[in-house]
Amino acid sequence: MKFDVLSLFPEVIESGCNFSIIKRAASQGIISINAINPRDYTLDKHRKTDDTPYGGGAGMLLSCQPYIDAYNSISKNSNTKTIIMSPKGKKYDQNMALKLSELNQLIIICGHYEGFDERIIEITQGEEISIGDFVMTGGEYPALCIIDSITRLIKGVLGDDESAEYDSHSDGLLEYPHYTKPREYMGLSVPEILLSGNHEKIKEWRRLQQFIITKEKRPDLFEKFLNGKIDEYDKKILKKNNLI
Repeated sequence: MKFDVLSLFPEVIESGCNFSIIKRAASQGIISINAINPRDYTLDKHRKTDDTPYGGGAGMLLSCQPYIDAYNSISKNSNTKTIIMSPKGKKYDQNMALKLSELNQLIIICGHYEGFDERIIEITQGEEISIGDFVMTGGEYPALCIIDSITRLIKGVLGDDESAEYDSHSDGLLEYPHYTKPREYMGLSVPEILLSGNHEKIKEWRRLQQFIITKEKRPDLFEKFLNGKIDEYDKKILKKNNLI
């Protein structure tokens, strides 16, 4: 997977991708990350990439020329998608991460100031995406969230490919609780079921915890799960514990 990121602060992208799992995935050639600065493509002698908005208003808008020229400099393949980090975009979720992880190339355009000249969006045909209902000073940190969440879904990135399969949101539910040694700490003990060695019972307990935790913390997700297609295994656990 190739990530191409248009950013006025490419060092944020480069630094953020220089740690942990993302760095390892890049060093193994599983992903590549290319940060492009639109300032390098501006025709303005002062390297300006923004200007005042027509019609008046506060703030500055990012200009077409440097962004479109920077975008056109990227070599694109047949399985490429362009997204634009924007607070007015579609809200990002795990299902979107899964779909994007199937691409060969993802181009991410990061905004700043009051946003983009609308023609940047029209010309690149980029899908506007938001990581939540809040506003940040720029698109770099949201872009890092996107890169991180996609990278861990790519085969070979995580040491155990099943790790991503049971993450929170992977099937619409939150993740079950985890425990490690010691068996007891500050009066709190590991649930006995996890020490039983009965893998079928452990599997059932973990699934039940997903239901309980999701219902408590994210009733909206739990309701959505109940309204979907539930297999017989889940239905049995839900009925046994009076959750449906």
